[in-house]
Amino acid sequence: MTAKESGEKLVAQNKKARHLYEFLEKYEAGMALTGSEVKSLRAGRVSFKDGYVKFEGDEAFLVGVHIGVYENAGYAGHEPERRRKLLLHAAEIRTLRSRVEQKGLTVVPVRIYFKNGRAKTEIALARGKKVFDRRDDLKNRDLDRDAARELARH
Repeated sequence: MTAKESGEKLVAQNKKARHLYEFLEKYEAGMALTGSEVKSLRAGRVSFKDGYVKFEGDEAFLVGVHIGVYENAGYAGHEPERRRKLLLHAAEIRTLRSRVEQKGLTVVPVRIYFKNGRAKTEIALARGKKVFDRRDDLKNRDLDRDAARELARH
């Protein structure tokens, strides 16, 4: 199914997270945003650099994600680095929180997209990769690329 058929429009991906973490489970979460934040997302002004999910009480918040200021918002603008509430089911929040507290895992944003006009973020329960794991991934990727190149050549 293509992105157009599924009603999804990708805004941004967190490529650094794919390099630093091994994803165990993925979840889709809505985000509580202001109007100017939605306009900035549609313009693609978002950076995941140090984003992560923080749990407070029975709620989950997206922290460290920069959504650029929308110039035409005027006085109704937003703070670019503010924490944003994630809209998840209570059972999902309890599950994620318990896994993070018990096993030393973390929850990171993977991508932000629009699905049927609503801003969504894909978050992943992740385990940090060690340096040698990252090197192995790079080596395997290079070997796969070389093999594909050889097959294409012949």
